Amino acid sequence: MEINEYQKLAMRTLNPKLSEKDVLINGVMGLCGESGEVIDIVKKHLAQGHELDKQAIFDELGDVAWYLAEIAEVLGFKLEDILQNNIDKLKKRYPEGFETEKSVNR
Repeated sequence: MEINEYQKLAMRTLNPKLSEKDVLINGVMGLCGESGEVIDIVKKHLAQGHELDKQAIFDELGDVAWYLAEIAEVLGFKLEDILQNNIDKLKKRYPEGFETEKSVNR
């Protein structure tokens, strides 16, 4: 599946009754909430002795992707463009790959 196809298919489940403002609010809050669920799984593994539940992280990352697509959609962005922009920024920042020196002295 292509990333923009994902965005289109995922947005079939967007609540059509929400205003643009409410979609943006829902997207940002949902992104934070789902990211928090990933953090909680890792916290339980690192601090509470649980096995690392990779399947749960896998599932939560899907939810993170949905909210990312929702925010992109309401702002008129395509996920492919967002991801390409990020890669371009990283290539400029770290043309030879990650270097601590370049990270510290940006």
